[in-house]
Amino acid sequence: MTLPFNGRREDPRLLTGQGRYTADHNLPGQAWAAFLRADVAHARICGLDISAARAAPGVLAVLTGADMEAAGYRRGVAPLPFKGRDGAILTADTPALASDRVRYVGEPLALVVAETEAQARDAVELIELDLETLEVVPDLPAALADGAAVIHEDIPGNICFTMDFGDDEAIDKAFAEAAHQVRVTLESPRLFGTPMEPKAALARWEGAVLDLWCPSQGITPLRGGLAAVTGLAPEQMRLHAEDVGGAFGVRGQIYPEYTAVALAAKRIGRPVKWVASRSETILSDYQGRGLTLGAELALDAKGRFLALRHDVLADMGAYPSAAGPVTSIQNPLQMACGAYRIPAVGGQIRLVLTNRTPVSAYRGAVRPDMAYIVERLVDEAARQTGFDRIELRRKNLIPVADFPYPIATSPVPTAYDSGDFARLLDRAQARSDWAGFPARRAEARARGKLRGIGCALFIEPAGGGPQSDQVALTWEADGSLTIHTAAVASGQGHETVFPELLGVQLGLPAGRIRLKGGRSDSPFISGGGAFGSRSMMAQGSTTQEAGRQMLAKAHGLAAALLEVAPEALSYAEGLFTAEGSNRSLSLSDLAAQAPGGLDVLAELPGPRAFPSGMHVAEVEIDPETGICVVLRYTSVDDCGTVINPTLVEGQIIGGLVQGLGQVFGEAAGYDAEAQLLTGSFMDYPMPRADLLHRIDIELNGVPSPGNGLGAKGVGEAGTVGALPTAMNAVMDALAPDGVAHLDMPATPWRIWQALQDAKG
Repeated sequence: MTLPFNGRREDPRLLTGQGRYTADHNLPGQAWAAFLRADVAHARICGLDISAARAAPGVLAVLTGADMEAAGYRRGVAPLPFKGRDGAILTADTPALASDRVRYVGEPLALVVAETEAQARDAVELIELDLETLEVVPDLPAALADGAAVIHEDIPGNICFTMDFGDDEAIDKAFAEAAHQVRVTLESPRLFGTPMEPKAALARWEGAVLDLWCPSQGITPLRGGLAAVTGLAPEQMRLHAEDVGGAFGVRGQIYPEYTAVALAAKRIGRPVKWVASRSETILSDYQGRGLTLGAELALDAKGRFLALRHDVLADMGAYPSAAGPVTSIQNPLQMACGAYRIPAVGGQIRLVLTNRTPVSAYRGAVRPDMAYIVERLVDEAARQTGFDRIELRRKNLIPVADFPYPIATSPVPTAYDSGDFARLLDRAQARSDWAGFPARRAEARARGKLRGIGCALFIEPAGGGPQSDQVALTWEADGSLTIHTAAVASGQGHETVFPELLGVQLGLPAGRIRLKGGRSDSPFISGGGAFGSRSMMAQGSTTQEAGRQMLAKAHGLAAALLEVAPEALSYAEGLFTAEGSNRSLSLSDLAAQAPGGLDVLAELPGPRAFPSGMHVAEVEIDPETGICVVLRYTSVDDCGTVINPTLVEGQIIGGLVQGLGQVFGEAAGYDAEAQLLTGSFMDYPMPRADLLHRIDIELNGVPSPGNGLGAKGVGEAGTVGALPTAMNAVMDALAPDGVAHLDMPATPWRIWQALQDAKG
């Protein structure tokens, strides 16, 4: 099913400043909040004097960690759905406001509520803090060093989870018999989500019911997180998120600040609002990536892959977040073999604590990193053995006949659902003019430039999440139809595509259908948020099921009203017609005659699918300056059935730019005391329009058998492909000049320095 594209319905509102973000909401009588944050990474709290702040002009309340604990507002980490070496994850109870120790710079310590925002911020400066500094654990090597300081007393060695997977004996045997062994260790630096909308919250209590406005990717995970902290029942929460200015994974869960604002509103009996500054958002938003990836590949004399062993270290920061541990284990396990048929795959994953901001899911949630290590390893194998890069991939890819392909390393029985890797490879090779590259490289060399081409063949898990997704359809008094979902859009185009999808199914103009995603004035529904590239396969398929149920109800009701047998009715373009007569009844008239009678609540199991792709990048480097230009990028993607090609291509481009931002500049910098060095956009480079000069996209999909639409998901495909593709291209450009290794980000200085080091 391919829908026509007439523009995004949400764009006129968003582009003319009529969007409704958290900061745009105000309530009568609201007060303002500001937070005191830790300015050291590790310390014992010896004293917190709030007396001057409490007496400051306009101040209504000052809350500390003791107040939060007295109210019972703390959060442990949700149990993982799989077992590690020593059992379950070692949890670190996360305080809403720190009460005994500071564990990262930016950790909230106290909350001031005042009549105005300026008064609240001024009063924060009056709080006197007495800290006894402790030894800082600034990074992964420091956390794992002998005698390292312990961040949480009940988590020895700073390792909160270890998982061994695969058959070690089979892997060892394969390596012993291999003709070639190749090893690679790569760093994937920490990143900021940097959504357009800063972190914010507005809380109000009506009796025992809490209203909370905050940016969120979905009300169900938000509701669950809030319940875990506060003990509130689902019916005691009304959660609001109309427009969300970017999410990227970092808006998928409850932050400590939200619960502190909620308690403050309860204490003073008035609404309380808080909007973070940009620097505060950068400092305290959960971060992404932060991985050290090691892998080794065994090959026989003909280039067949025999075994692959991984060693994954994931920096969780000072506390394991709700999403960080799950994504750091589950996604590596499901991507351990890449797109290849490898007899023995296994390794180890360790989750490690450091004195840095906690890590959560971030666009791709370790999937780009796993594609990166596997595809860099394949390229390195080709470089060391002399096999052609493309042919080495072709020789080892999973053939069509093997789908569904069981994933031996998955913690639960799972299989790659469908795909055609050979076709993706062929199409990308042709569209990128791979065969013509040697001539282009020679021409660049004649100009004193270094030209490189790189590719990546990948497959990633998408979907998953909750056990099921619900969608409600309700008819309004004006004859319009509303779709209610639990997911909240943050730029994907939900308001456009879901009404279009349902409109085609029901034969109604899409303009008469609107979407409410994650709205408190919708019926109580549950389901996953907008994460894991799941929206279309989950909420889209459930929307289609809701439409089917509505038509089934309407068919019987129309037959009764028209006094004909159900089988005598036909339906087209929104109209029931009795065969052999001129009697008819429209779906909207039928809904008007039976108020509420055609409303439905549909539910389907949460689907999972496996999008795949073959990407090619061509770059040119100036060896005198280290500046690297992405001249051309080719993306051939299998995202299953494409519902709206324009929106799909937009998602791919957005993902590509986000991935290329990491490759060529983005990295959260810390010093030896875990002080953030990249706390503003002057220090943290965001990707710009000139990063990608030419993009060629082809959608070449195999429908997924796992959902009614055949969709596979596309929101993260661009990022998953960009990391390995671009870095393979950079390394291909540098290798002839003796550069054997380079970690992201490939900034001009780092590229230039690598070339100088290679000269000796």
